[in-house]
Amino acid sequence: MTVQWPTEVERVSGFLRQMGAEARVEEFSTGTPTAVEAAQAVGCKLGQIVKSLVFDCDGRWVVVLVPGDRRADLDKIAAAAGAKKARIAKPAEVERATGFVAGAVAPFPLPNVDRVFVDRALLAHKRVWIGAGSPSHMAEIAPGDLIRLARAQPMDAVEADT
Repeated sequence: MTVQWPTEVERVSGFLRQMGAEARVEEFSTGTPTAVEAAQAVGCKLGQIVKSLVFDCDGRWVVVLVPGDRRADLDKIAAAAGAKKARIAKPAEVERATGFVAGAVAPFPLPNVDRVFVDRALLAHKRVWIGAGSPSHMAEIAPGDLIRLARAQPMDAVEADT
């Protein structure tokens, strides 16, 4: 029996196959639209969930991949993107920039995104979980493959611990 996934999930899984990534795409009946819900569904630590956040950096779309237990630092992101200001994209902008709805953004393929950054903390894990194109699909992948496929530049992208 062949499982038919939503078009966006097929786009992500096809990209993973085409690029030869060792990744596993799964569907979760409970849904995974937030990092907390995703961690509960897949049974991992919150820090292993990759939040794919979309920012408007002086008119250019930038995606920043951060651990599920951390908050992105707008000033660090703006500086890394060479922008004066980074603003979190609105849901309609997220879909226009990435082709995915907010809460279901995969880190690739991203048709209208200028740059992708990844927080270095994600590199400490053997495997991480990324959004796979719908609010109920996730993919498990090695951080090295994530960086390669997303063409992501590692950086310190999160707010300092307080």
